[in-house]
Amino acid sequence: MISLSYTHTHTGPALVLLMAVVFLQWIFRLLMVLVISVMFYYTNDTHSSRDAMAEALQKLRCAKLRRKLTVLKPAKEIDMKSFTQELSDFLNCPYKPNTTEQDMNRIRLQFCCNATGSFILTKHNTAINQSIQYETSRTKTYKMNAALHSMLPEDYPWSGRRLGRCAVVGSSGILKNSSCGREIDSTDFVIRFNLAVINDSDVGLKTDLITINPSQIRYKDMEKNPDPLVERVSVYGNASVIIPAFAYTFCTSVSIKVLKVLQPIRPHQPVVFFSPSYLRSLDRFWKGRGLRETRLSTGFMLISTALELCEHVHVYGFWPFGSDLQDQPIPYHYYDLNRPHPYMHKMPEEFVRLLQLHSQGALTLHLLPCDSPETDRENNLYTV
Repeated sequence: MISLSYTHTHTGPALVLLMAVVFLQWIFRLLMVLVISVMFYYTNDTHSSRDAMAEALQKLRCAKLRRKLTVLKPAKEIDMKSFTQELSDFLNCPYKPNTTEQDMNRIRLQFCCNATGSFILTKHNTAINQSIQYETSRTKTYKMNAALHSMLPEDYPWSGRRLGRCAVVGSSGILKNSSCGREIDSTDFVIRFNLAVINDSDVGLKTDLITINPSQIRYKDMEKNPDPLVERVSVYGNASVIIPAFAYTFCTSVSIKVLKVLQPIRPHQPVVFFSPSYLRSLDRFWKGRGLRETRLSTGFMLISTALELCEHVHVYGFWPFGSDLQDQPIPYHYYDLNRPHPYMHKMPEEFVRLLQLHSQGALTLHLLPCDSPETDRENNLYTV
C-alpha cells in the first residue's frame, strides 16, 4: 500500500500526475498477478505449475531489484547488510547486456570526451611548442618540446577499430581465489592498473594496457641501470604502458624518464601519456552526473574509456568494501596485505555508478567467483 499525505501546496496537475503513477503501479501489479494465475491455471502438471509460478515470481523480483539498483543512492546512506543481500539476490537473476544502453553511453562519451581522438598525447593531436595544461591545475602548463614530441606515438595504438570484448581488471581483494583468470584471458582486450601482479588462476596473464602511477617509480638511476624497470614491465609482454605524466607537476619528469629509458630498449612495448584535456573532459562528464570528487580514480577513468572504445565491457576487481557478499573479510588488494590510505578517490561512490551501469545492461560487473553457478548462468546468456 502507498500512503500519501496532501498539503495545500499541491497543485492540481501535480496531484493528477501522482494519482496516475499510483494507478499505473496498481495496474502493473494486477497484470502480474493475472499472468501468474493464468500460467498456473493452464499448466496441467502440478510440478510444472509450481516451477512456472516460481519462475514468474523470480522474474518479478528481479525486475524490482533492477529498478531499485538503477536509482542512484549515495554510498554513505547504504546499509551494507541489506545492500549485500539485495545485490546477491540480483546477481542470481539472469543477465543480458543492453545494446541500446551501451550505444547511448558510447555516444554520450564520444560527444563529451572523444577517446578515439584525445585519449593519449600523440603527434597527431599535439604540436611542438604547444602549452599542455595540467589536468588538476587551471594555471600550470608544460611547453611541448621537440625532443619529447618526437617520442610521442603517431596515433593511439588501437586506432581504426573497435576493441571488441574488453576486461577492465581492478585490484580488489574480491579477486583472490576467484578463478577468473581463464575468463579474463578469453576477452579481446585487457586493461590492468598500477603494475598489478598477474597470475593464470585468479586474474589471468593477458594484458593489453597497463597503468603506472608515477609514485610507484622509485628506481634509482634508471638511465644508468634500467634493468629493474625493464624487468618489471616485461612481464606484461607487449602491453602498452600508460602514465598520467601531466596530472600534477611532480609526475612529469619521472614519467618522461620512463619513456626515455623504455622506448629504445622495448620499442614493441609503447609508453604513452594520458591526455590531460581528455581526463578533464571525463571529470566534467561525471561531475555533471553527480559524481563529485577531487579526482576520478584511474580505474574509473579507464572504465569510461572502455565504454566508448569497446563493444562490451566486463569489469573485475572493483569492490571498495572490506568484506565480500558473504560478509567474509577480504584484503584491499588481491596481491598484498596493504591497507588503503585516506585519499581523494571516492571508491564507494564510483562503485554505485558502476552498479547502476550494470543494472542498466551497459556493462557487466563481476563480483562472484567465476566458477560459481551464477557466473555460469551469466556466461550462458552472454553472447556476442
